Amino acid sequence: MAVCGPKSDVDAINIYVVIWRHVYMSRPKPTVVLESVNKKTYKSDQILEAEAIWAVFYLGKPFNLKSQNSLGSYPGSKYKKVSFSNPGHAHNLAKKLNTLFNSKDFAVYKLTTGEEVK
Repeated sequence: MAVCGPKSDVDAINIYVVIWRHVYMSRPKPTVVLESVNKKTYKSDQILEAEAIWAVFYLGKPFNLKSQNSLGSYPGSKYKKVSFSNPGHAHNLAKKLNTLFNSKDFAVYKLTTGEEVK
């Protein structure tokens, strides 16, 4: 019966280094500002600090993104997100839309302030 695993401490270190090179660093832990825990379900809702909101704009203006099946109305339209609390998601969407529409008109904007609406 073959035994898998390191034969010595040196082999263990070499295996660890190879695996480590393919692992991406995790995100830093977010700062929790507020937290509410439901005493019946133990579900926790947390308000986390964010540096900003990143939104994809088209020609410098906000837009809505909708997808639908062009063959019929089932299951209906779906509106997709165009703003994110992580810049990477916004950059990926802008790149995808620029490729899809063969343009350079989609760009990411960093939103740090805003007008309160009541």
